[in-house]
Amino acid sequence: MANITKFKERFTECLKYSGVKQSRLAAAANVTKQFITDYKYGRSVPSTDTLCLICKFSGVSADYLLGLSDYK
Repeated sequence: MANITKFKERFTECLKYSGVKQSRLAAAANVTKQFITDYKYGRSVPSTDTLCLICKFSGVSADYLLGLSDYK
């Protein structure tokens, strides 16, 4: 549960500071905007493939988003 909370916090932070619209990220990650909303509110977590696409698009590491590292 702590990992989901950490992901939610860091994912939301990345969205906020990047200025990227959820719809644009959804298109880049090949998911619906609803999936991005669910990630943002901790209702679900992305698959490994989607996580990789989110990381590439947002310029942060998966370790950072998952709370395994404090380095982006």
